[in-house]
Amino acid sequence: MGWTQITHPFHPFRGQQFLILKTRRVSGIDTLILRGSTSGTFGVPLAWTDRALPSTHTDGPKVACPLDGQGLRQLADLINQLNHDANKGLDK
Repeated sequence: MGWTQITHPFHPFRGQQFLILKTRRVSGIDTLILRGSTSGTFGVPLAWTDRALPSTHTDGPKVACPLDGQGLRQLADLINQLNHDANKGLDK
């Protein structure tokens, strides 16, 4: 099955490579069963390895959030303009 590297930032074996013995689905999570050095075998979620699909939250181009500072300012300006127009219509 090959080798995998643990990439999870808080895993004690982060950065180390292990032989993949098999894959399993444990509690609905794709899991790799790996051969450890002195600890025997152990399981790790596939998402915690370099075999995982790229995350949509950390990889790829950065997309601007529509509610960033500039977007909020534009929204406030639009609301103020709508309120002004609505109040202007009441004066007639």
